[in-house]
Amino acid sequence: MTAVTTPAPAGAGHRPGTGTGTGAGQLAGTWTLLRLALRRDRIMLPIWVIMLGGSFSSVGRSFASLYDTAAQRAGLAASMNGNSSLRALYGPVFSDSVGGLVSWRMVGFGGALAAVMSLIVVIRHTREEEETGRQEMLSSAMVGRRAPLTAALLAALIADAALALVIAAGMAGSGAGGAGAVALALAVAGIGVLFACTAAITAQFTESARLAKGFTAAVIGAAFVLKAAGDSATDDGSSLLTWLSPLGWAENVRAYADERWWVLLVIAAAVAVQAALAYTLTGRRDVGMSFLATRPGPARGRISTAFGLALRLQRGALIGWTLSFAAAGVVFGGLTGGAADLVGDNAKTREIFERMGGQAGLNDAFLAAMVSVLGMVAALYIVASVLRLHGEETAGRAEPVLAGGVSRIGWAAGHLVIAFGGAALIMAVGGLGLAAGYGRELPAVLGASLVQLPAIWLLGGMTVLLYGALPKAAVASWGVAGICLALGWIGPAIHMPQPVMDVSPFTHLPKLPGGTGMEWGPVLALTAAAVVLVGAGVAALRRRDVLT
Repeated sequence: MTAVTTPAPAGAGHRPGTGTGTGAGQLAGTWTLLRLALRRDRIMLPIWVIMLGGSFSSVGRSFASLYDTAAQRAGLAASMNGNSSLRALYGPVFSDSVGGLVSWRMVGFGGALAAVMSLIVVIRHTREEEETGRQEMLSSAMVGRRAPLTAALLAALIADAALALVIAAGMAGSGAGGAGAVALALAVAGIGVLFACTAAITAQFTESARLAKGFTAAVIGAAFVLKAAGDSATDDGSSLLTWLSPLGWAENVRAYADERWWVLLVIAAAVAVQAALAYTLTGRRDVGMSFLATRPGPARGRISTAFGLALRLQRGALIGWTLSFAAAGVVFGGLTGGAADLVGDNAKTREIFERMGGQAGLNDAFLAAMVSVLGMVAALYIVASVLRLHGEETAGRAEPVLAGGVSRIGWAAGHLVIAFGGAALIMAVGGLGLAAGYGRELPAVLGASLVQLPAIWLLGGMTVLLYGALPKAAVASWGVAGICLALGWIGPAIHMPQPVMDVSPFTHLPKLPGGTGMEWGPVLALTAAAVVLVGAGVAALRRRDVLT
């Protein structure tokens, strides 16, 4: 079966409501679908917008407190711009004002998270709807061919516009308002809208929502890598590699530093081109089909066990995550040698690293902080891997498997082995990469990486419980993992209260390497909690009905 439809001859009639005609008919039902999308996302989107937007003003207040004189801020900017390793991680500093430091610290990170928010919204209301069969049912009514895509893009646009308002208002409230606040807000929101269109394109090429999310996330990752490579080469954002990255465009808006408003037009032009391509593609395929057809089965061999099936389904994602962690580990390890040069005699900057990595030598604290970052990112892997069970179930592929000789526990166990074992694999590879990049301390760094597993497994256990007991709420697992990532990444810099930091299981792990040494109590407690959550989730899955 081909995924691409053949254009109808001129004058051929179309069934009313199918949206295969031209003009306004192809957008029929857009506003109804938009209201439905916003209603479905009424909890998720406000959380994303408030937490991400509010982090900008929080970082601003932190910088104003930690660096309360112009001389201190100028010293920080000079040390950052003079260190190519740190420029690769955060980018160059264009202004040593409080607003300029917030833009330096948050424009890349905030833009990437806005892109993730947008891709979730677009894929959820396009490819996921087709994968579950709901879109075919809607298309039988008065819904135009391009209405679902339009509604999804409008929902993402509304979310990004709300994010821009929160960022601008928060910066103004923290005393760093003006044109810089507007430029920063528009740059971050513009990147969100840009990757919403990227997600709309990838949704046309695969029948799987999971693969569409993965492809878009890979593009975001590639954009970050290009920006990092370009920023490490120059201290003014002028590298060609930086300009090849949309995140580099946001950086080059230069909020609070003689704003380059014309760069926003570059972002707008890219949005227009991608949106046009997405609309063209969606008009040339059938509902539920894709331009990259999915193979009906394995090309060779046979799958005789539930674990074999799970491995076949998830091996591509596992290989991708493993290679990414190896590369990230080498990069982070290479940055470690420049940590001491960055901090110098600045006690406040040292304090931030020590809050992230523990009271140890600066290099050990930096390594511990990077290990923690890898652990928090690995939590996203385990959530995605566990939720593959939910995707198989809602797509109707689990029911034929369970109708045979495979029990629910056996079917779930195959995927859970990949999820929990895969988390151990990618953390081990990440630790090896860190040690290779740093050039020493292999046993200590590898051990520190594996110590992150109890917290990762705990979040995986929470996902299993949500999926088993409340499958319709399983998507909330992404929010939990996102909160932990935000707390670990931003919390130490803004001196977030300890009770709030304690919400994340990563806070309770020993800070290794260095620190006070290995503490088995928290590690064993988190591991036991993960085991209990997984057991409860599997038991709930065994009792409930299969989704259809």
